[in-house]
Amino acid sequence: MPISFDLSGRVALVTGATRGLGLAIARALAEHGAHVAINSRKPDECEDRARTLTADGLKAEACAFDVADLDAGRRAVADLVQRHGRLDILVNNAGVIHREPLADFSDDDWQRVVNINLNAAFTLSREAGTAMAKAGWGRIINIASIMAMVARPTIPAYVSSKHGLAGLTKALAVELGPSGVTVNAINPGYFATELNQPLVEDAEFDAMVKSRTPVGRWGDPDELAGAALFLASDAGGYVNGASLTVDGGMTAALY
Repeated sequence: MPISFDLSGRVALVTGATRGLGLAIARALAEHGAHVAINSRKPDECEDRARTLTADGLKAEACAFDVADLDAGRRAVADLVQRHGRLDILVNNAGVIHREPLADFSDDDWQRVVNINLNAAFTLSREAGTAMAKAGWGRIINIASIMAMVARPTIPAYVSSKHGLAGLTKALAVELGPSGVTVNAINPGYFATELNQPLVEDAEFDAMVKSRTPVGRWGDPDELAGAALFLASDAGGYVNGASLTVDGGMTAALY
C-alpha cells in the first residue's frame, strides 16, 4: 500500500492552536486535507486564525474554549462530533508552565499546571477517543516535552504533568488500539516560537540551547508539524504508544 499523508475528509481538533507549535500543526493538517478546529481561550484569535487558513483555501473553524474548564472541553468535543458526524484527530497541545523555587511553589499553581497539562488532555482524550472508537479510526497526539524524560529546577508541576502525559499516552494506546485508535506523544525540545522569543533573544540562554543541541540550533515549528502529520496520517498507522522526541538530539547528548 502506498504511503499516504492525505487527511482528506478527516476532522481534527488542535488545542492551543492560535500560535507557535499548535498553529504550525493545525496548518500542516489542513494543508493535507483535514478540516481543523482551531482552539484557544480567546474567541477573537481563534476566528482570526481560522479566517487566515480559509483564505488560503484550507478548511478550518474556530473552536474557542478554555481547556482548564473540563466541562467546556466535553461540550466542545460533543458539538464537533454532532455537527461533523465525526472527530478523527485530536492534538492535545495546550499547556502552561510556572517557574518557582520549590519552597515557594503554591498548591494552587501546582493544581493549575497539572489541570491544564494533564487533566484536560485526559478529559478531551476520553471524549474524543470514545467517538473515535465507535467509528473504528482515530488519532490522538499528545504534545508533551523533553521534560517528560528529564527535568530542570523550578518547574516541578510542568515536569510531573509531562511525565504523566507520557504515561497517559501509553495507557490510552493500549486501551484504544484494538478499536483502531492510535495514541502517541511528541516530545519537543527548544523551538523558536513567538512564546520563546525572549529566550531566543537572551544571549546566555540562546548559547546554552545551541551548545547543548547537536544540530546547533533551535527548532523550527514546521519541523514539529511534520512529526504530527506523520502520526495523524495512515503513514503512521502502526505507531502506537510511542513518544517521538524532536529536539535536535539534545536529550541524546551528555555534555
